[in-house]
Amino acid sequence: MRRIVTIVVAAGLVAVGAAVAPAGHRALGLAEAHAAVQTDAAAPDYTPPPVAWAPCAAEQLKAASAQCGFVEVPLDYSAPGKTKIKLAVSMVKHTVPENQYQGVMLVNPGGPGGSGVGLSLLGGAVPRNVGSSYDWIGFDPRGVGSSEPRLSCIANYGGYNRPDYDPDTGTEAAWLKRAQSYAQACKSTGGALLSHLTTVDTINDMESIRKALGADQINYYGFSYGTYIGQVYATMFPDRVRRMVLDGVVDERNVWYEANLSQDVAFDRNEKIFFDWIAKNDNIYKLGNSGDDVEKLFYSEKDKLRQKPAGGQIGPDEFTDLFLGAGYDVRNYETVASAFSRWVHDGDAGALKAVYDGSGSPTDDNNYAIYLAVQCTDAPWPTDWSTWQDDNTKVAAKAPFEAWANAWYNAPCAFWPVKPGADKPVKIDGSKLKNLLLVSETLDGATPYPGALQARREFPNSALVEGTGGTTHAASLSSGNDCVNDHVADYLANGTLPERKSGDTSDAQCSPLPQPTPTALAVS
Repeated sequence: MRRIVTIVVAAGLVAVGAAVAPAGHRALGLAEAHAAVQTDAAAPDYTPPPVAWAPCAAEQLKAASAQCGFVEVPLDYSAPGKTKIKLAVSMVKHTVPENQYQGVMLVNPGGPGGSGVGLSLLGGAVPRNVGSSYDWIGFDPRGVGSSEPRLSCIANYGGYNRPDYDPDTGTEAAWLKRAQSYAQACKSTGGALLSHLTTVDTINDMESIRKALGADQINYYGFSYGTYIGQVYATMFPDRVRRMVLDGVVDERNVWYEANLSQDVAFDRNEKIFFDWIAKNDNIYKLGNSGDDVEKLFYSEKDKLRQKPAGGQIGPDEFTDLFLGAGYDVRNYETVASAFSRWVHDGDAGALKAVYDGSGSPTDDNNYAIYLAVQCTDAPWPTDWSTWQDDNTKVAAKAPFEAWANAWYNAPCAFWPVKPGADKPVKIDGSKLKNLLLVSETLDGATPYPGALQARREFPNSALVEGTGGTTHAASLSSGNDCVNDHVADYLANGTLPERKSGDTSDAQCSPLPQPTPTALAVS
């Protein structure tokens, strides 16, 4: 799934980078992990040593008195006595009296490939100080961020001046060559680690973290792809789950090829909603007084950028990518629309570049490498490119905004050097889970709403809170949506869920994050 990661997860929380590890800890080189061979993941018969906690180095974590360390886990859980790797973890401890303590809360931001060590700060965003009754545990999944080893394949693969996403411009052969070269680079740099990066591997790592913390059960908060992790963990280890919140719910039926095709349609719809909003605020942006006019202008400007990239760097690919942020989250509307307006009226390439660069460093390959390593090996992908070609051509005919951008983002899976760990993904079974809180906005583009309804069916003791009509992805606790956040707080405080309704529907409805009302162009 294209960039299924929550960029901002709690108010004021930003990426904390690789400085979370205690000082002086030696990195494990990838070459040291090459001895193992690919095997199917098994229920872990392994207990790690306790975490050697030390104060975190990152400033935000340090300010919260967070502790950091590593959990040592097997590269291959079927050979627990052999090669070990290390998972970076952080902890913000509870502050309530011991008789009010509610246990550990593991958090995952999504991705695959999202760094989670900073999310031990998330408890501070729970209303009514409810978060203070938990130990909040952030962790970088295997291969990610500060975990050791850290996977990267081609550092500048996502950089500027890539071939045009649209294959009608004659770039298909170039993209296929790039995708194949990326897959081969991952084989070269990833070694044996590449064979042990499935979702099930992460589930087993969570069990190791639980054991390292000395906890009989965990609580869990997952965003986006992290909701799939939660569903699989709850299927494999239902007795180990106390409470679980899943926000921006992955549809387990579509892992992962079909999920990306569904995304394309949802993001195209959300961009049309964004264009309508721009038109509604034409007094500010002056880009057209109908959504259709704004959309035509978007594609017209994209055509011009094919001939001459803005500032020599923002071509049609970057233009599409920077608009994608508006499809994820209404809080990006003003920034993207203002940059669009400045470009059209003033030729301000810097405004476009600021939005593009603000979405993440194109030379930081770790997130993308892990994204592919997980998705390409969780379940089979078509290996015949004609299947991709036919499916994406059909989707692009009705939803052109993101279709080919997403196809090329995932194309290395057609050439991936490691076979999937199973013929089918894990079949989700939530029948044994005692309770579960699901959260989704109706028009979520990254994880379309049918996935939340499917999870509600699979987990009969769950309840679904819907942000009705909203287009924002996985924003609980990162926004001022009091209705949603109060449901989260009620559940984390005492296990209270909205009363489950009959039928295939949500159980509680909240107003979504509102579209902004601009008064002037946003400052870049």
